[in-house]
Amino acid sequence: MAERPRSSQTTPPVNEAADRAEAFRRATIGAIRAMGGRTDTTVTFHAGNMPAGPLDQDIPIRLPQLSRHATEDETGRIRGAADAEALKLRHHDADFHRTHQPDDGAARSVYDALEQARIEAVGSRHMLGVAANLDRKLEQDCQDAGVPYMTSKEQLPTALALGLLARQKLSDRPVPGMVRPLLEDWARSLSPEAQKALDALSAAQNDQTAYSRASRKLMAACSLVELEDESPEEDENGEEDASSPEDGAEEPPTSPEEQPPSGEMDEDQGAEEPQLMDSTGDPGEPDDSSETEAGDADGTGDPSGPNEGGAGTPGNTAAGYHAYTTAFDEETAAEDLCDEDELTRLRQQLDQQLATLTGVISRLANRLQRKLLAQQTRAWNFDLEEGILDAGRLSRIVVNPTLSLSYKQESETEFRDTAVTLLIDNSGSMRGRPISVAAMCGDILARTLERCGVKVEILGFTTRAWKGGQSREKWTTDGKPKNPGRLNDLRHIIYKSADTPLRRARRNLGLMLREGLLKENIDGEALIWAARRLRARPEQRRILMVISDGAPVDDSTLSANPSSYLEDHLREVIASLESRSDIELIAIGIGHDVTRYYHRAVTITDAEELGGTMMKKLSELFDEDGRRGSRSRAA
Repeated sequence: MAERPRSSQTTPPVNEAADRAEAFRRATIGAIRAMGGRTDTTVTFHAGNMPAGPLDQDIPIRLPQLSRHATEDETGRIRGAADAEALKLRHHDADFHRTHQPDDGAARSVYDALEQARIEAVGSRHMLGVAANLDRKLEQDCQDAGVPYMTSKEQLPTALALGLLARQKLSDRPVPGMVRPLLEDWARSLSPEAQKALDALSAAQNDQTAYSRASRKLMAACSLVELEDESPEEDENGEEDASSPEDGAEEPPTSPEEQPPSGEMDEDQGAEEPQLMDSTGDPGEPDDSSETEAGDADGTGDPSGPNEGGAGTPGNTAAGYHAYTTAFDEETAAEDLCDEDELTRLRQQLDQQLATLTGVISRLANRLQRKLLAQQTRAWNFDLEEGILDAGRLSRIVVNPTLSLSYKQESETEFRDTAVTLLIDNSGSMRGRPISVAAMCGDILARTLERCGVKVEILGFTTRAWKGGQSREKWTTDGKPKNPGRLNDLRHIIYKSADTPLRRARRNLGLMLREGLLKENIDGEALIWAARRLRARPEQRRILMVISDGAPVDDSTLSANPSSYLEDHLREVIASLESRSDIELIAIGIGHDVTRYYHRAVTITDAEELGGTMMKKLSELFDEDGRRGSRSRAA
């Protein structure tokens, strides 16, 4: 009799919490459909921190799942995310945005941030509750971007700064207190042309087409894009656009026309592989080294590079890519970045976050394992005149003694030794669910392939600081010479080397969740580093899988070089790797289209799809290898 009261006391709170969460979901979905004006909108809820959907795609809306013991702050953030998605449905044309967004990754991030500011300002103008929810969401976004840890305006990403300035101008609502001092410094550093362009944004906020043109003018005033292609009516004389000031924003801008001409680099042909971070020569003389390094920036020696079937060709700045200094770059093992207790705690945190994901990916991993083991199975050739006596065919001789004995020989299917490198983008934009899923998928992938005798290496890449670190300090001390090249301190992390068993390195993957680790991303040099490590392996087959969520972005480098500087180098490196047959390169983009860079690539809109996509792409590769082996044996 004593048990029943306890049961009746514990059951209602659980049911009540579930009912409350379900009611919240229904209300949220109804509000999104009503505000967005689309009754057929699909809304799903997922555990963890869900990144906002891209502005250039109409995809099902994904929101964070309400926890059982949700606080007022948590429900407010989810409402803010839901309101932002609903306003996007109502006031945003994804097709127009996709066709007018810049190709350059850094400029595209700014363009998206400005459009998001317009959507929220227009949509919340007459709805104070929605505006309050968006304010709460913005405060959390600033927290996730690491704003409380920033001490100068140089550390504030350009896209975030311009988006906040535009939001403030369009809606007259205050920005979060944590970012206000940095934003005020940013506003003071803007040129008069940029200030004028900000005012033009406010006047055009009700028309996405006019607002897009105004956004282009603002980005041109900040030397992020060239305006002449977007405003031919303002450039009828064929002259350079006058709205791009020479004093730029925080640094004197250098237009692409001022960069070292690529024609001077044509003599340096025949380099074996692209430039790695430690091949820039004397860090104190970047201007003198830019010409001598031109041939090392690409495996082909040609700035255009062979890229048949690829997603794009390198730009003019790729051949002259270099680092201002490599003295502060870092290649380190994950366990050297924090103590053992913290690594253990982070790993436990990762396991808790992804408990629901493990079963799904494990089933996919088991399928891949069965496929690989089947390809490694030994086969027998029968009815031979020599070899091992085939006991299974002795009955034929008993029936007919005139028949000769039958022999068999064992043969192995052609399954080459394979090494797989998983290169994970550790930039700040991967924070939250994407980096958690990437870490767990790396764990499961390594475990699966190790069972099949395939060596796996897990690497990560980011920078040591926001906005340049010691490299930028040295450049400033040296008088800020023009065309400095890469202006940040690289951090390349080895989570698991190919020869280290996963049981020893499993804890290292939790480091990706460490607060403050994820900063900026310079993809080109990271690819070179990973490829060079992979080429040193003795295995016959080498596969490099890149997981990223967009184009390379480093505000320090892009503020002192052409806006396409990092992107051109990335295209050059990819063209070099894809033109050679020693490494098979695959890329998976999370939320951003990476097919514009990589020939063999896939883009997913939800981090939850990552595990299945990884297993599928690897299965396709091994299927191709099996077919090639069958054809070679038949020949």
